[in-house]
Amino acid sequence: MVRIYTRTGDRGDTALLGGARVAKDDARVEAYGTVDELNAVLGLARAACRDAGLGRQLARIQQELFELGADLADPRPGPGGGSRVGEGHVEALEREIDAFTAEVPPLNRFVLPGGTELAARLHLARTVARRAERRVVTLARSGAVPPAAVRYLNRLSDWLFAAARAANHRAGSPEVVWEPAPSGEAGGGAGQGEA
Repeated sequence: MVRIYTRTGDRGDTALLGGARVAKDDARVEAYGTVDELNAVLGLARAACRDAGLGRQLARIQQELFELGADLADPRPGPGGGSRVGEGHVEALEREIDAFTAEVPPLNRFVLPGGTELAARLHLARTVARRAERRVVTLARSGAVPPAAVRYLNRLSDWLFAAARAANHRAGSPEVVWEPAPSGEAGGGAGQGEA
Protein backbone atom coordinates (compact mmCIF):
# COMPACT_ATOMS: atom_id res chain seq x y z
CA MET A 1 0.00 0.00 0.00
CA VAL A 2 1.26 3.47 -0.91
CA ARG A 3 0.74 6.03 1.83
CA ILE A 4 -0.68 9.45 0.97
CA TYR A 5 1.24 11.13 3.79
CA THR A 6 5.04 11.21 3.84
CA ARG A 7 5.72 13.39 6.92
CA THR A 8 8.56 15.04 4.95
CA GLY A 9 6.80 18.42 4.96
CA ASP A 10 5.92 18.52 8.62
CA ARG A 11 8.49 21.26 9.29
CA GLY A 12 7.03 23.58 6.65
CA ASP A 13 9.16 22.77 3.64
CA THR A 14 8.56 20.80 0.46
CA ALA A 15 10.53 19.29 -2.43
CA LEU A 16 10.58 20.78 -5.91
CA LEU A 17 11.14 18.72 -9.05
CA GLY A 18 14.83 17.87 -9.03
CA GLY A 19 14.88 17.42 -5.25
CA ALA A 20 15.63 20.91 -3.90
CA ARG A 21 13.69 21.73 -0.73
CA VAL A 22 12.09 25.13 -0.15
CA ALA A 23 9.66 26.66 2.32
CA LYS A 24 6.00 25.93 1.58
CA ASP A 25 5.36 29.67 1.20
CA ASP A 26 8.20 30.08 -1.33
CA ALA A 27 7.19 32.08 -4.43
CA ARG A 28 7.57 28.97 -6.61
CA VAL A 29 5.27 26.93 -4.38
CA GLU A 30 2.77 29.80 -4.30
CA ALA A 31 2.80 29.90 -8.11
CA TYR A 32 2.28 26.21 -8.81
CA GLY A 33 -0.07 25.87 -5.83
CA THR A 34 -2.34 28.57 -7.26
CA VAL A 35 -2.26 26.85 -10.66
CA ASP A 36 -3.33 23.66 -8.85
CA GLU A 37 -6.17 25.58 -7.17
CA LEU A 38 -7.25 26.89 -10.60
CA ASN A 39 -7.28 23.32 -11.90
CA ALA A 40 -9.57 22.28 -9.02
CA VAL A 41 -11.94 25.18 -9.73
CA LEU A 42 -12.05 24.09 -13.39
CA GLY A 43 -12.98 20.61 -12.15
CA LEU A 44 -16.01 22.22 -10.48
CA ALA A 45 -16.88 23.95 -13.75
CA ARG A 46 -16.62 20.67 -15.65
CA ALA A 47 -18.93 19.02 -13.13
CA ALA A 48 -21.59 21.63 -13.99
CA CYS A 49 -20.97 21.47 -17.76
CA ARG A 50 -23.58 19.76 -19.96
CA ASP A 51 -22.03 21.08 -23.20
CA ALA A 52 -19.89 18.26 -24.64
CA GLY A 53 -17.68 20.54 -26.71
CA LEU A 54 -16.98 22.94 -23.88
CA GLY A 55 -16.44 19.98 -21.55
CA ARG A 56 -13.71 18.64 -23.87
CA GLN A 57 -12.05 22.06 -23.96
CA LEU A 58 -12.10 22.28 -20.17
CA ALA A 59 -10.64 18.77 -19.88
CA ARG A 60 -7.81 19.75 -22.23
CA ILE A 61 -7.09 22.91 -20.25
CA GLN A 62 -6.97 20.91 -17.02
CA GLN A 63 -4.28 18.72 -18.60
CA GLU A 64 -2.38 21.83 -19.73
CA LEU A 65 -2.59 23.33 -16.23
CA PHE A 66 -1.14 20.15 -14.76
CA GLU A 67 1.75 20.47 -17.22
CA LEU A 68 2.16 24.16 -16.35
CA GLY A 69 2.26 23.27 -12.66
CA ALA A 70 5.06 20.79 -13.40
CA ASP A 71 6.90 23.50 -15.38
CA LEU A 72 6.64 25.87 -12.43
CA ALA A 73 7.69 23.22 -9.90
CA ASP A 74 10.95 22.63 -11.78
CA PRO A 75 13.55 25.36 -11.09
CA ARG A 76 16.24 23.72 -13.23
CA PRO A 77 17.21 25.47 -16.47
CA GLY A 78 17.77 23.63 -19.69
CA PRO A 79 16.59 20.13 -20.68
CA GLY A 80 15.75 19.12 -17.10
CA GLY A 81 13.58 22.21 -16.70
CA GLY A 82 12.17 22.42 -20.20
CA SER A 83 8.81 24.07 -20.78
CA ARG A 84 5.79 21.83 -21.43
CA VAL A 85 3.35 24.70 -22.08
CA GLY A 86 4.33 27.01 -24.91
CA GLU A 87 3.20 29.45 -27.55
CA GLY A 88 1.10 26.86 -29.37
CA HIS A 89 -1.08 26.55 -26.27
CA VAL A 90 -1.48 30.34 -26.09
CA GLU A 91 -2.45 30.49 -29.77
CA ALA A 92 -5.05 27.72 -29.31
CA LEU A 93 -6.66 29.71 -26.50
CA GLU A 94 -6.75 32.80 -28.72
CA ARG A 95 -8.51 30.92 -31.53
CA GLU A 96 -11.12 29.63 -29.09
CA ILE A 97 -11.62 33.09 -27.55
CA ASP A 98 -12.33 34.41 -31.05
CA ALA A 99 -14.85 31.61 -31.66
CA PHE A 100 -16.66 32.26 -28.34
CA THR A 101 -16.72 36.01 -29.04
CA ALA A 102 -18.28 35.43 -32.47
CA GLU A 103 -21.21 33.61 -30.78
CA VAL A 104 -22.28 36.34 -28.38
CA PRO A 105 -23.59 39.90 -28.76
CA PRO A 106 -20.96 42.64 -28.72
CA LEU A 107 -19.84 43.67 -25.26
CA ASN A 108 -20.75 47.27 -24.39
CA ARG A 109 -21.12 47.06 -20.60
CA PHE A 110 -19.25 45.41 -17.76
CA VAL A 111 -20.58 41.93 -17.04
CA LEU A 112 -21.03 40.73 -13.47
CA PRO A 113 -20.16 37.11 -12.65
CA GLY A 114 -23.30 35.03 -12.76
CA GLY A 115 -26.01 33.69 -15.01
CA THR A 116 -26.00 29.91 -15.18
CA GLU A 117 -24.16 27.80 -12.63
CA LEU A 118 -21.57 26.90 -15.27
CA ALA A 119 -20.97 30.54 -16.20
CA ALA A 120 -20.62 31.52 -12.53
CA ARG A 121 -18.05 28.76 -12.01
CA LEU A 122 -16.14 29.86 -15.11
CA HIS A 123 -16.08 33.42 -13.76
CA LEU A 124 -14.72 32.10 -10.45
CA ALA A 125 -12.03 30.23 -12.38
CA ARG A 126 -11.22 33.48 -14.22
CA THR A 127 -10.44 35.24 -10.94
CA VAL A 128 -8.22 32.37 -9.78
CA ALA A 129 -6.43 32.45 -13.15
CA ARG A 130 -5.71 36.15 -12.60
CA ARG A 131 -4.28 35.37 -9.15
CA ALA A 132 -2.16 32.55 -10.60
CA GLU A 133 -0.86 34.99 -13.20
CA ARG A 134 0.09 37.46 -10.43
CA ARG A 135 1.89 34.69 -8.51
CA VAL A 136 3.88 33.71 -11.62
CA VAL A 137 4.82 37.37 -12.22
CA THR A 138 6.09 37.52 -8.62
CA LEU A 139 8.09 34.31 -9.15
CA ALA A 140 9.58 35.68 -12.37
CA ARG A 141 11.27 38.47 -10.37
CA SER A 142 13.32 35.98 -8.37
CA GLY A 143 13.42 32.74 -10.32
CA ALA A 144 13.18 31.18 -13.72
CA VAL A 145 9.71 30.68 -15.16
CA PRO A 146 8.71 29.08 -18.46
CA PRO A 147 8.68 31.72 -21.21
CA ALA A 148 4.97 31.31 -22.03
CA ALA A 149 3.65 30.87 -18.47
CA VAL A 150 2.45 34.44 -17.90
CA ARG A 151 1.02 34.73 -21.42
CA TYR A 152 -0.79 31.40 -21.05
CA LEU A 153 -2.43 32.39 -17.75
CA ASN A 154 -3.29 35.85 -19.06
CA ARG A 155 -4.95 34.38 -22.12
CA LEU A 156 -6.65 31.68 -20.07
CA SER A 157 -8.38 34.28 -17.90
CA ASP A 158 -9.66 35.92 -21.11
CA TRP A 159 -10.73 32.48 -22.37
CA LEU A 160 -12.68 31.84 -19.16
CA PHE A 161 -14.47 35.19 -19.47
CA ALA A 162 -15.38 34.47 -23.10
CA ALA A 163 -16.43 30.90 -22.25
CA ALA A 164 -18.67 32.16 -19.42
CA ARG A 165 -20.40 34.54 -21.82
CA ALA A 166 -20.81 31.75 -24.37
CA ALA A 167 -22.18 29.38 -21.70
CA ASN A 168 -24.84 31.91 -20.73
CA HIS A 169 -25.68 32.60 -24.37
CA ARG A 170 -26.00 28.91 -25.25
CA ALA A 171 -28.29 28.38 -22.24
CA GLY A 172 -30.45 31.39 -23.14
CA SER A 173 -29.54 33.04 -19.83
CA PRO A 174 -29.22 36.83 -19.97
CA GLU A 175 -25.97 38.32 -18.78
CA VAL A 176 -25.98 40.29 -15.57
CA VAL A 177 -24.52 43.72 -16.29
CA TRP A 178 -23.04 46.25 -13.91
CA GLU A 179 -25.38 49.14 -13.21
CA PRO A 180 -23.30 52.13 -12.12
CA ALA A 181 -24.58 53.99 -9.09
CA PRO A 182 -26.17 57.34 -9.91
CA SER A 183 -23.78 60.27 -9.60
CA GLY A 184 -23.06 61.14 -5.99
CA GLU A 185 -23.76 57.66 -4.55
CA ALA A 186 -21.13 55.25 -3.33
CA GLY A 187 -20.05 52.63 -5.83
CA GLY A 188 -17.38 51.54 -8.21
CA GLY A 189 -15.81 48.37 -9.39
CA ALA A 190 -12.87 46.66 -10.96
CA GLY A 191 -12.05 43.33 -12.47
CA GLN A 192 -12.54 43.01 -16.19
CA GLY A 193 -10.29 45.98 -16.90
CA GLU A 194 -7.14 43.90 -16.33
CA ALA A 195 -5.31 43.34 -19.60
